This record gives sequence, structure tokens and C-alpha cells, in this order.
Amino acid sequence: MTGSGTEGAQGLRRRGVLKAALPLAVTATALDAAPASAAAPDTGPTKAAPARGRDRIDVHCHLIPDFYRKSLTAHGITEIGGVPVPAWSPALAVDFMNRYGIETQVVSVSEPGVTYLDSPADRLDMARRLNTYMSRDLVHGAAYRNGRFGGFAVLPLGRTVTAENVSVAATEAKRAVRELRLDGVGLFSSYGGTYLGDPVFEPLLRTLDELGAMVFIHPVTPQAYPDLGLPPFLYEFTFDTTRALVNMLYKGVYTRHGRIRWLAAHAGGTLPYISYRTSLLTLTPAIAQQLGASGAADSSPHFRGLFYDTALSPAPQAMKSVQELAGTRHILFATDWPFTSALFPGAGDPAPQLDETFDAGERLAVERSNALAQFPALAARIGARQE
Repeated sequence: MTGSGTEGAQGLRRRGVLKAALPLAVTATALDAAPASAAAPDTGPTKAAPARGRDRIDVHCHLIPDFYRKSLTAHGITEIGGVPVPAWSPALAVDFMNRYGIETQVVSVSEPGVTYLDSPADRLDMARRLNTYMSRDLVHGAAYRNGRFGGFAVLPLGRTVTAENVSVAATEAKRAVRELRLDGVGLFSSYGGTYLGDPVFEPLLRTLDELGAMVFIHPVTPQAYPDLGLPPFLYEFTFDTTRALVNMLYKGVYTRHGRIRWLAAHAGGTLPYISYRTSLLTLTPAIAQQLGASGAADSSPHFRGLFYDTALSPAPQAMKSVQELAGTRHILFATDWPFTSALFPGAGDPAPQLDETFDAGERLAVERSNALAQFPALAARIGARQE
């Protein structure tokens, strides 16, 4: 989910739509979670799902510590994605994890990140404070050494990207990974309309490649998007993620920086569905078209090498597209909590729709072992072998 300090007509419309929709979401979810009525029709015997404990690894969720919330409020940001900034604390996060069988949350900072701060010094100060908090209080803090938290660093980038800002961001990325021992780095799909394939980011990308980092791409509300009177997270987020991933393909980012592992939020936006079309100007699908080949050759291998999370996308329409593109091993479980709190009012299975795409073994891989393989330091913290 995202936030903005501006309060134009679009923001008012988004807020109205969401405030009307969220109670419906809560009601619908609560009804789905309610016991079946005694008068419900008998649909025959059902196969019991295997028992699951607290074993899920959630790679896309967010933190909003009090000092960050106060800073947002001081700059006029009291809503994110058209709704009030959600409640968050480590205790609330652990309660959510316990209710939904989640062992670990890998937390990150959602939009606006630190882009709302105009001063480069203020952005650096807030980014460093957030990263230090993630490391010392959550990831490596005495209270949570059982591995309840992992973390993606936030970088001190602003709405206007300059070479100097990028250099500072690269330095903070090294501190976050090497000194603070965070599990990766978070980037937005774009910064003030500048996408990640822009040459200005090259020094930062070289640093991330040297670190062999897992880089989590989270979408933002794009600039000057068409106003359909709906909150942009419904669809504009997906489009901006897609723009970033396609932009990096044609700017040669994946080729030049092969040690970076990219994790795309929300099942990669629309990319899995249009991966063939968006690959048409590259060599691989052109050859496949000439040869009449299909399957592994019909989309860019770089798109197949990305990782994709399940946040707000567990339905088969999304998951089967991702599975077809990248394979089950490249899909990681995610909830987008606490921005999705309305979808999780109870307890139990956080994403039952995954059963429509994955069998029990595949689902365990998506929800646990795929993450353990990509986050070895996290696996070590929780004492788990890579499965």
C-alpha cells in the first residue's frame, strides 16, 4: 500500500471508496470464516488438509514504528492508500503471525518510504533510524532472537533522484547488509517517475550486485495516472511494478547485475500475464516465434529468473500465471500486513486459495522452503535447514 502527503480531489475520492469498501471486506471475510450452518447442503466427503503449525515465512509485510508514524503525521501524512495509517507494533505483528501460522515476517517500509522528506540529510537520518530499528529491535533484538522477524532495508532516496542521492543510498545499503545484517534491500518501482533501469541508479545497482542482495521491489502510485475514481492500489500498483520490471529488462539491468535476486511484489503485477508480449523485442521469443517453439522459450529468461510473492494475489488466476512463467520455486508467500488487516480478522489459513494452484508439497515450498533457500541467514536464525 502507499501514501502521499498531498490531498487532492483524487485522494478524497480514493478515501471515500476505501472507507466504503473496507467494512464490506471485513464483513465478507468474517462470514467466510464463520462455521457452516447446520442447514448447509451436503456436498459429500472432503479430504482433510494436512495439519500445519507455525511454519510460514511472510516475505511482504510492513512496519510502522511510532517514531516513523509521528514523522509522517508531522508532514501531513495520516493516510496510506486512502485509509488511516494502520496500527502496528511488534506485539500486534506477533499476534497476527501466531493466529495465521506464520513463523517469520520479513518486514519493509511501504510508500512513501522516506521520499516525503525534502532534505537529503533528513532522508538519510530517517532511513538509518528505520534500518537500525529493524536490526536491533526486531531482526537481532533479544526479544525476537527466535527468528520472528527479518528485514529489508529502506534507502534514503527521494522523489528526485540524483547521483549524490544514489551514492548515499549505496553506502546505506552496504551498512544495512554488512553491519546491520538485514536480509536484503527494499526499492520502490519508481521514484518521482524515474524507474530502476535509469542510468542514474547504476552505482547503487553495482553495490547491490556486489552484495549479492535480495532486492524487494514494492510499487508506488505512478505519476499522472488516469483517474478512474478508484484507489490506485487496485490496479495502478500492479502496472507500476510491471513498468519497473520491463524497464529493467530493456535497460540491461538483469544482464549486468546477475547476482542480484529480485523479488517482485504482488505476483509481479501484470508481468506474468504479459511476459510473452513484453519480451517480443528480445532475442529469445523472436527465435521461438520463428521456430514455432513454446514453453521455456516464449518469454525472457530474465523474467523467469525473478521471484514473485503472493501478496493480494493468492487466487489461481494470478498464481497459475506465475507458476507457468517462473515455476513454483520462485514463488514466496506474503500477506502485505498490516495494510491488509481487514482481510485477516480471525485465524487459520491465511491464503486458502493457494490450494487451487498448488498441491500440499508445493504449497509448503511456497509458504516456507522457497524462502529458506533465498534467505539463508534467516534460516540460520530460526534453526531451520534449507528444505
